[in-house]
Amino acid sequence: MPRLPPNEQTHVDLVAAREQSRVDVGAIREYLYGSKERWNLHSEIVNIVSTDPVFAKARWPFMNRKERYKNVLRMIHRVHELQDAYKWSTAQFREAISLLDETHPYTLHLVAFEPVFMAQASPELRQKYGELIANAGIIGCYLQTELAHGSNLTSLETTATYLPDTKQFEIHSPTFTASKWWVGGAGKFATHGVVQAQLILPGGKNMGPHLFFVQLRSLDDHSVLPGIQLGDIGIKAMGAWSTTDNGYARFDHVKIPAEHMLSKFSRVTEEGKYVQPPHAKISYGGMMYIRSTMITNAGWTAGKAITIAIRYAHARRQGNISEDGLEKQIITYSSVHSRLLPILSRSYAFLLLGRNLERSFSAMSSRLATGDTSLLAEMHATTSGLKTLVSTATAQDLETARRCLGGHGFSEAAGIGRIYAAYLPNTTFEGDNFILDLQVLRAAVKAFNAYSSSITTARSRTPYSESAVSSLLSPFTRFLRHLSDSSPLQPNDWYEPHVVVELLERRALCAVREYVRHSNDPDAGAAQRVAKAVTEAFVAAQVESLIQDVPSQLTGREEARVVVDLLVLFLLTTLENALLDLLSFDLLPPPGGREIDSGVRTLRMAVKRQYSRLLPEAIGLVDAFGFSDWELDSALGKDDGRVYEALWDRAQKDPLNESEIPDGYEEYIRPLLLRGQRLAARRGAKL
Repeated sequence: MPRLPPNEQTHVDLVAAREQSRVDVGAIREYLYGSKERWNLHSEIVNIVSTDPVFAKARWPFMNRKERYKNVLRMIHRVHELQDAYKWSTAQFREAISLLDETHPYTLHLVAFEPVFMAQASPELRQKYGELIANAGIIGCYLQTELAHGSNLTSLETTATYLPDTKQFEIHSPTFTASKWWVGGAGKFATHGVVQAQLILPGGKNMGPHLFFVQLRSLDDHSVLPGIQLGDIGIKAMGAWSTTDNGYARFDHVKIPAEHMLSKFSRVTEEGKYVQPPHAKISYGGMMYIRSTMITNAGWTAGKAITIAIRYAHARRQGNISEDGLEKQIITYSSVHSRLLPILSRSYAFLLLGRNLERSFSAMSSRLATGDTSLLAEMHATTSGLKTLVSTATAQDLETARRCLGGHGFSEAAGIGRIYAAYLPNTTFEGDNFILDLQVLRAAVKAFNAYSSSITTARSRTPYSESAVSSLLSPFTRFLRHLSDSSPLQPNDWYEPHVVVELLERRALCAVREYVRHSNDPDAGAAQRVAKAVTEAFVAAQVESLIQDVPSQLTGREEARVVVDLLVLFLLTTLENALLDLLSFDLLPPPGGREIDSGVRTLRMAVKRQYSRLLPEAIGLVDAFGFSDWELDSALGKDDGRVYEALWDRAQKDPLNESEIPDGYEEYIRPLLLRGQRLAARRGAKL
């Protein structure tokens, strides 16, 4: 067989990989999107947006910041024009706006300002402003973080003092460090905002952080209103988020009507008396909503990166010669696929887990609307733990995927570096991950102490009902059931999800119990270890449920098998990464009763076998994400596999290549060369 040119070989290799896969990509795609209708909605919107010249991406890397910011405003405006032209529903509009690869200032209006306002404003305030907000007649932002305070909301410095004589609140930044900071959209875009401020009653009593609806700019000419200072905080790390005007805001005794306090759950009477909410942290619902959406977003974001990386790993040949006389595809090297396949498993798991979490948040919100706060503490702990676990893992996975591209991964044209830079702040916004670990720790210790007490009380009674005590546990604290079950874990098959789940739950219990035992003097990393163990136990149980549901949601036998295999890999690699804890707590049994091999060895070999089962299906599994070339915007993730041609073409479009001789030659390069030649000539050198 004649040897093909490398660029043609990459195409042939990707075609061959797809032919090797036995799964129905369309069936898995509909499973990931939730339904065929949901996928159709997405693909229809992509087809419209991707062919509109306003959304062409080729020039973006070569624009300066002001040009890119104006361009993203143009795109936002164009999406609304398309909404009117195609008579899109709200769901279709949101799908279109989510496709914009550039981060944009509209995000905070859609994911924070609007949902928080609608959930916590009084009926009268919603009646007055609800339609304006829903139709972008006013544009909002969410002003919480301050220059000197972020995750610690109780120490925010901005004040909202009630003035009974005029029935107003006075919003004020009493110190320089009280300046609101990092507020997406506040720099230039937003007209209004929801401000988190300390509620001060007449007499000076501080009732803690509450939310207030504040106009920031004129609706006539967009000028900043008197008493308010607004601006952009400047360029962010790695050039990311340049198209979002993360802003600052300072308030100098700005007065707003009393009814502009978001008072669905708590309020101040005309006389200045405080009416308490049903739960002290009910105003944190906005943060919890954003955290709940971050899980699904992480799945899709990692999905983009792993699509690029796995396609390129099939197209790229390097190193050893294979049986066909060609260099081996790099996907066949264990050093590559052992890094990529776990990322693929996490992207699927996070995407599916996030969808379930959003449904749970919706259920909690419905209860909150009736004053039922019974799910609030559980949701707070769950979203805190998941936000930390998922954002940390995804940031690491994006960088791992980029490195798997080799040297070309550092090119902007590869795409993953851009995705990584944009995703990285997820580990610190909406709660710094290390701070959120402390919140998970507190919830776990509180649950441990309460459940231990319940067991002691129940055992003192006759008859003792273990099931009655276990019913006190929530999904997030289910690991505590092992407190009343001291039986040793029976050796079993690593491929049985319940084995992995039980091990991770027992690890969580041991971690919490050890922390409680040494709570007066814990070691430096104890909080992070406990939070991770507790959250991973919860996630593992959720993934086990997903595995059980797969056959009813994916009717194709082969498709169901492959997705189950991928989720089992997620469980196995989670367990493998927890080996230090498992060995420290003496939890690891020898599976299958085979004493000759250690549990560590058999677990790692189970992971290896899972890689072998999944490797032929990897292309089908990433194709199931459904990303078009326009969405990926990557020379190395091309659907047709012609990666080298795409990389070459992108290089030719760089403005630096528009002329053979660069600007600056006469001023700098030629004088430099002449100087060097003169110096060399003095020493007898000749050209």
